[in-house]
Amino acid sequence: MTIAHNQGGPCIELERSLPSEVAAISPFVDRLMLLFRKCGCVPEGESGVEIALREALANAIIHGNHENPRKHVHVRCRCELDEISIAVKDEGRGFDLNKIADPTAPENTGAVHGPWDLPDESANGRRAL
Repeated sequence: MTIAHNQGGPCIELERSLPSEVAAISPFVDRLMLLFRKCGCVPEGESGVEIALREALANAIIHGNHENPRKHVHVRCRCELDEISIAVKDEGRGFDLNKIADPTAPENTGAVHGPWDLPDESANGRRAL
C-alpha cells in the first residue's frame, strides 16, 4: 500500500489479492472502509462505496472464480479526497457481453446487481467503481 500526500490531500493506492472465499469479503471490506474513512476519502454514513465493493467481490468470487480455492480475486484501489476508483478482477473465464441484459433497461433497474452506475447518495458526486 502506498500513502502519498499531495496538494489535494492524502492519496491511497492499494493492491491486494483475496482468496476465493465468501468469508474473506467482510474482513477485507471492513478494514478498507475504515482506512478510507480515516483518510477522508469516504465520509461517515456514506454506504455506496461499501455496497458496490461487497457486490463486486461477491460476484468475482462466486460467479467469476466459482469459489475455487486455487483462484484469487485481485483488488486495486485509488482513493483521493474527491475520487475513489476500485477495480476488482477475478481469474474466471469471462463472459460474452452480447449475452448480458442491458443494466440500464427499465426492467433491469431498481436493485444493485453488480458494479454498474450506482445512484449517487453523497452531496459531492462521488461514484464507486
